[in-house]
Amino acid sequence: MNILGISAFYHDSASALLVDGEITAAAQEERFTRKKHDSSFPINSVNFCLTDSGLSPGEIDYVVFYEKPFLKFERILETYIAFAPKSYKSFSASSPLWFRDKLFQKRVLAKRLNESFPCSIDWTKKLLFSEHHLSHAASAFFPSPFENAAILTMDAVGEWSTTSIALGNQNRLKLVEEINFPHSLGLLYSAFTQFLGFRVNSGEYKVMGLAPYGTPRYTNLIKEKFIHLHHDGSFSLDMKYFGYGTSLTMTNRHFAENFGCAPREPEQELQPIHMDIAASIQQVTDEVVMKIARYISQKTSVRQLCLAGGVALNCVSNGKLSSSGIFDDIWIQPAAGDAGGAIGAALVAHHIALNSPRDITSGVDKMRGSFLGPQFSNHEIVKFLSKVEASFKIYSEEEMIERTASAVESGLAVGWFQGRMEFGPRALGARSILADARSPQMQKLLNLKIKYRESFRPFAPSVLAEDCFDWFDLKHSSPYMLFIAKLLKDKQKSVSFGNKFGLELLNEVRSEIPAVTHVDFSARIQTVHKDTNPKYYKLLKKFKDLTGCPVIVNTSFNIRGEPIVCTPQDAYNCFMGTELDVLVLENVILYKRDQDSSKIKDYRETILPD
Repeated sequence: MNILGISAFYHDSASALLVDGEITAAAQEERFTRKKHDSSFPINSVNFCLTDSGLSPGEIDYVVFYEKPFLKFERILETYIAFAPKSYKSFSASSPLWFRDKLFQKRVLAKRLNESFPCSIDWTKKLLFSEHHLSHAASAFFPSPFENAAILTMDAVGEWSTTSIALGNQNRLKLVEEINFPHSLGLLYSAFTQFLGFRVNSGEYKVMGLAPYGTPRYTNLIKEKFIHLHHDGSFSLDMKYFGYGTSLTMTNRHFAENFGCAPREPEQELQPIHMDIAASIQQVTDEVVMKIARYISQKTSVRQLCLAGGVALNCVSNGKLSSSGIFDDIWIQPAAGDAGGAIGAALVAHHIALNSPRDITSGVDKMRGSFLGPQFSNHEIVKFLSKVEASFKIYSEEEMIERTASAVESGLAVGWFQGRMEFGPRALGARSILADARSPQMQKLLNLKIKYRESFRPFAPSVLAEDCFDWFDLKHSSPYMLFIAKLLKDKQKSVSFGNKFGLELLNEVRSEIPAVTHVDFSARIQTVHKDTNPKYYKLLKKFKDLTGCPVIVNTSFNIRGEPIVCTPQDAYNCFMGTELDVLVLENVILYKRDQDSSKIKDYRETILPD
């Protein structure tokens, strides 16, 4: 049984393939088209999934879309009617696209598949549709290692639902409760994201990273004016302050009046008030998530929790939830956003529609470390590098790892390209930029000279799984970089900030690994496990042998405004257009000092909006 799952047409289009219930391949369309958050039909991703599995289009039994367009259109139409006539501008802008394409998704999907795979297949007979939050819940529960669990899905909005609680048992899912549009924690956070000058559906993690620089002095104001929070975690928003129901903006002038300042313009200098607003909305988000989690625990008595939806990418809230002990164990879908809906949709068909059982005997999750994308052989890499006349050498795996560890230890920034590309927004040691976490200058260097992004942005540590608990106050392993925790006290350094505040705090050395220690002594941790990423594990092991430290900087292999690299060509272009010192492509190593200087470009000339 071969089932293809698809998410598309909103943001982060993706496809995923299930072969007899096993997730064999998955990738986001943006990685192939190089358009960040690409929403188009994921034809390149679909082609990859089929090619990777050696399947012809005729061997696909079902194609499952991750939501139901008619239900979504019903919500949009009812919203426009409810807010009329103020909603006319928004309705007139979006309705042509709905009436032309989105409302008739089955026809559109069949047409795109026929155009991509000219053959006699009647795709309409193979098409199925899941629901948005059901796809999210399925993506979280069915690959998890749990026989039964509660599932919390929180995002902007699906068809109607913005927050849902479900119970999973074996191969079944049961919806328990939900909160519907326009009341949405995801949209509330996105409204603040836009107000702070960052892009919606892209810049929410910037708000999360900015929050520790501020003081949450607006928390009570947010709860008094914007969101009414109840003891069980249910909530409602006062739509007086928001524009997303009636216009093309998230907030309105009433929203801004509460803070006494205009919305921040993109690239405008960050002020203390912006940091305080970020800290406040983060604290409110943490409180909502914790209240809902306690309610779920009390109502269901289930000891395991699964998370999905865009809010599940908020590592700060996840970390607080993990450390609370409300649940014995927590598992989060690494592609928690809409891209992961492709996996969930396929799993809905397999387990619920076809009633296929789950295999949970191994006690490990079924995401294969989230290494589900394309991979390239040494032969393919050498062929490309020879074509562009790059200077490179091929090494044995052991020597490649030794040289890479030495490069990191000596303070060089390394582009690391190994094995199958990650599925989801995090680089997990397949398409990563690596550096020495012990360096006090490394955070600033990576942000300004390689990533070309805001200086306040923190970096994540990769740490050997067996050493994690000697460095971080973490209750669970974190293979997908989805939990934030504090460094242990004995790894912190005594710091006197004096009169410093905001971005001035960046220059203070706060720990033994300052490049990955945020201003509040926190870090977004990736635990590296031998069984899921053996080559990356060996690298960290070698680095520990050299330095005594099992931690290195791991950030995504891309620059601001671009998706994570997919191919050797993408990696080479990024290497030659930034101040990266070393590029490691499987067993092939390139040093910047050896390259033809006439081929080195400056990416800052063509940098895209983030």
